[in-house]
Amino acid sequence: MKTVTSKDGTKIAFDKTGAGPAVIIVNGALQYRAFDPTMAQIADMLSKHFTVYNYDRRGRGDSGDTQPFAKEREIEDLQALVEDAGGKAMVLGFSSGSAVALDAAAVTPSITKVAVYEPPFIVDDGRPGVAPDYVAQLNKLVADGKRGDAVKYFMTQAVGIPAEYLGGMDQDPSWDGMLKVAHTIAYDGAFVADVMQGKPLPTDRWANVTVPTLVIEGGASEAWFHSGGDALAKVLKNATRENLEGQNHQVAPESIAPVVEEYFKG
Repeated sequence: MKTVTSKDGTKIAFDKTGAGPAVIIVNGALQYRAFDPTMAQIADMLSKHFTVYNYDRRGRGDSGDTQPFAKEREIEDLQALVEDAGGKAMVLGFSSGSAVALDAAAVTPSITKVAVYEPPFIVDDGRPGVAPDYVAQLNKLVADGKRGDAVKYFMTQAVGIPAEYLGGMDQDPSWDGMLKVAHTIAYDGAFVADVMQGKPLPTDRWANVTVPTLVIEGGASEAWFHSGGDALAKVLKNATRENLEGQNHQVAPESIAPVVEEYFKG
């Protein structure tokens, strides 16, 4: 494990593998190195051609969590990793991490390419949007000591799992790992809640993202992921679309890694 120091003094922990141009992986909600081995597997596959950074976003795993939280701090964390990589990097974002990657690319000229997998943008009536006070509710639950309720609120509101299916969730082996980072679900919400309302994407948020961007989703995923990907590609200036046959939101490393490798090598 290595660390970088973000602009506000927060230590950000990461694993670094491989050699070549730098690729930084931005995890989605609840993901961190000790919890989800998928990102490490993807990093290992990409490391044959790239120097890959797999990091714990602030508040997760071995990274710090200086308060108060602000979206700008997460972007500065990513920028600190770009600097560690020599001042230039490509970025691969997953789910809500896609919005972090895109927001960072909008203000960071040293990010040279972006790839995103299934950004959770709800742009039509394909499924219900999150509540207008989604982030506030998450923060309140955590402040009240109800971290488990915060995780379940995320699962029903953002993931779209019916509440009746969550009855035995707290018996799952992954439960304790999710509880540890429950407070960071609101951090993801800060990036995506406003684009999960069933409304068209804003045309100005990523107007400055001019670098080549690959927008990917799984062929077996719900239709709203496809609608969100199409909408994102339309508002970006330099986007390419890709569909991974048979994949869903829990994408197989062996399916996505070759596609990202080819795009980043091109």
